[in-house]
Amino acid sequence: MLPSRGLDLTVVPSLAYSYSSQPRSLLSRPKYRAPPHAAEPEKVPGRCGNIMCDPRVARGYALATGFLPQSTQPNPLEIQKQRIAQKRALARKHAEDPIRPGTPEPVEGREHVYVQTELYLEEICDRVLEADGECQTDEFLDRPPTPLFIPAKTGKDMATQIEEGELFDFDIEVKPILEVLIGKTVEQALLEVMEEEELAHLREHQRAFIELRNAEFAELQRLEEQDRRIREEKERRRLKHLEKLQKQKETTEKIAARAFAKRYLADLIPSVFSNLHDSGFFYDPIERNIETEFLPWLMSEVEETLQKKVLGRTMLDSLIRTVVEKRLDAFSNQKL
Repeated sequence: MLPSRGLDLTVVPSLAYSYSSQPRSLLSRPKYRAPPHAAEPEKVPGRCGNIMCDPRVARGYALATGFLPQSTQPNPLEIQKQRIAQKRALARKHAEDPIRPGTPEPVEGREHVYVQTELYLEEICDRVLEADGECQTDEFLDRPPTPLFIPAKTGKDMATQIEEGELFDFDIEVKPILEVLIGKTVEQALLEVMEEEELAHLREHQRAFIELRNAEFAELQRLEEQDRRIREEKERRRLKHLEKLQKQKETTEKIAARAFAKRYLADLIPSVFSNLHDSGFFYDPIERNIETEFLPWLMSEVEETLQKKVLGRTMLDSLIRTVVEKRLDAFSNQKL
């Protein structure tokens, strides 16, 4: 069994086929041209059909040096330069064009409106007419081919008969178009040449600015190096002066200490020498030799001589006593 058809297509077999695109609103545009010195309206980005307006196509003479962008992100500086160049070109174009009178202001109680001024009017409706339909195939039958979608016809058809040569003569009508194309081409070429000359002047100015900046940078480095050498020399002289002051201070302290020591030791040296002399540290070597060698020898000899004399006297006294005792005994025995 085949599935039933959805409701996404509507078949109207009774109507003839006609192509119809999706409805869309017309782009709003002013009826009259803008004055020459009016502000430039913002451009809506869109697809460009002209190859001369494609930003990916390099333009200019063959010797011009072009640089490919390094990244897909637009450079803000380049965008600003392009805007300035466009403004200058528009200002130059406006200055060259004759001044055209603008549209007068509406009177009180009225206002300007935008209407369609095209040769062929288009009916604009808020909603497209729609219709729903269903279809169910029989059982065990092959599904027939899907018919083409034929939308319902809207609006009214009008016709007019124009004989050959009444509306358009190619030889006459092509002249302003060719003049416009040639004029725009020459004007675009002149603008590109002027832009290239301006870019060359900018590069020359940039080169001079870079040279001036390099010279100023070299002068700045020289001044910084001179300042550094002056600071180092000043620091070296300051340290040398401090070292000199330190040496002068040390010398002054040494001289003061030496003078104080001399003044302090002026009375100390004689008293020390006198005390040492009294203590016997300073003596006469002859007198010291007599006292240490001669006098002890002399005393020992005198003592030995005296001992001999005492011994002779003792011996003499002993003999005298012995003789006296013997005589006393002899006299005593005689009496008995």
